[in-house]
Amino acid sequence: MLERVSRSHHTAAIIVSRAKTVLAVSSGVPYTEAARLCGRRSGQGVARLVSRFNHHGVNALETRPGGRPPVVYGSAERNRILETARRTPDREQDGTATWSLSTLQKVLRREPGFERLSTFTILGVLHEAGLTWQRDRTWCETGSAKRQRNTGVVVVRDPDTEAKKN
Repeated sequence: MLERVSRSHHTAAIIVSRAKTVLAVSSGVPYTEAARLCGRRSGQGVARLVSRFNHHGVNALETRPGGRPPVVYGSAERNRILETARRTPDREQDGTATWSLSTLQKVLRREPGFERLSTFTILGVLHEAGLTWQRDRTWCETGSAKRQRNTGVVVVRDPDTEAKKN
């Protein structure tokens, strides 16, 4: 398997390089020499790669996720963001007739625990809940639309919403 990955032209270059490094070490080349042969700076990185390979197998060649900030807001906070976004804003209290990301941010930042809440976080929570920004400056559930009928406003739902998302 490693031989095939090390010769692959379709696999990411970093994975091919890691496979070549592990193969070099398995053939008896010292870590520092393997690092030099495969374009790495130090034998210490090679040692960590080999250790990870011994523990996880071929999955150790994949790039691991990293660099993301930790999740600050749990489900209770996310629910509070959604409740605020779903309620109709009060013109006097909230200073707006329709929610935008910045007006939601201003209102939520007044609550304890949300002093540093960003519009990016609000957007992520709303999208995760299936809400999208509409042309009429409102947030709407994905797959539903408000339609004017003779009897009044009705909400029409698309039964294939989930199939279309994926």
